[in-house]
Amino acid sequence: MLTVKQAIERLSDAASVVTAVESVKLTDSFERILAQDIIATTSVPPADNSAMDGYALCRGDWPGKDSVIPVSQRITAGAVGKALEQGTAARIFTGAPIPQGADTVVMQENTRQPDQNSVQILKLSEQGANIRPKGQDITSGELILGSGSRLRAQEVGLIASQGHANVECYRKLKVALLSTGDELLLPGETSAPGKIYNSNRFTIAGLLQAWGFEFIDLGIARDDPDVIRQALQQGSEQADVVVTSGGVSVGEEDHVRDVVASLGSIDLWKVLIKPGKPFAFGRIGETPFLGLPGNPVSVFVTLMVIARPFLMACQGALPGDLRCIRMPAAFDQSASQREVYLRVRQSGQGLELFPVDSSGVLNSLCWADGLVRQQIDHSIRSGDLVEYLPFSLLT
Repeated sequence: MLTVKQAIERLSDAASVVTAVESVKLTDSFERILAQDIIATTSVPPADNSAMDGYALCRGDWPGKDSVIPVSQRITAGAVGKALEQGTAARIFTGAPIPQGADTVVMQENTRQPDQNSVQILKLSEQGANIRPKGQDITSGELILGSGSRLRAQEVGLIASQGHANVECYRKLKVALLSTGDELLLPGETSAPGKIYNSNRFTIAGLLQAWGFEFIDLGIARDDPDVIRQALQQGSEQADVVVTSGGVSVGEEDHVRDVVASLGSIDLWKVLIKPGKPFAFGRIGETPFLGLPGNPVSVFVTLMVIARPFLMACQGALPGDLRCIRMPAAFDQSASQREVYLRVRQSGQGLELFPVDSSGVLNSLCWADGLVRQQIDHSIRSGDLVEYLPFSLLT
């Protein structure tokens, strides 16, 4: 069996990147993957401007403590003032350009206004204070975002600061999901003995769409090789990647792995991860295949940890490691021969462990706010600093 790191590397090497590019309205570009370099065409801010409401003046003109200075002009954000008359101050507001001849802004809290045409400086700031210089954020001509960047709210805002109404993005990766199992029902159907509702379909669909992919639902296939074969062939024709949940373990009714092998290949099966050991990777014809386990926590963990880097690589995203935070554990955990992902949440004592270890307890993922990655053959003792992966960084 491969380690988690080896499995991620194997999948990343096999990723086929979407090459189709489309122009997307900036308002629709959230969670998309950038397919162009963004070069700044304008500096931000475009000119020296005031960081707060106050008075702009030349510090060398200040006659002394509590002095009264004439106010020669009023400059609001969006307006452009005149060159500052010597010995005067300009009433200025946050974001307004600094007039020529001024080198300091005194915040209005350090002033008093005897009348509309003068200001008393109670406390003078250092020269250059409260001025945001031209290009403090961005300098014209610099690379601000590279192709492959994932467009979160902050990246979209950065692109907007350059005046772009549209941006080039890779076409959304199409991911088809087939759920397998005679026991599965869709929510809304009448419950019956021996049946369970298909929660995995909604967990997987939610994550895929949160990551910016196009989700294709292939429905539920009963445990019949011919039915599974037909559904997988359909998915391989419609999607860039086919994902299944269930049917990749060693049970007599686990047919998915054998069917995929007959349609293409199984290149990887079983990973040293807990939960989720029976993870599979292969191809249906030329279409990549990801076989997730059937238990809901195993589905969530393997999709997050192993499948996500592969899917992001196929989407054209820049590679990135799982981002861990070092935090103290508030629990003991024995060593394992697999890399374990523990359901935890933050508490006043550190990271608290969910009390039930079962991979079938989906409620544990609602209780938790992240996972702890426990390395192979490493035990954890209360107080140890551990690798914590918040869900907020994984999604």
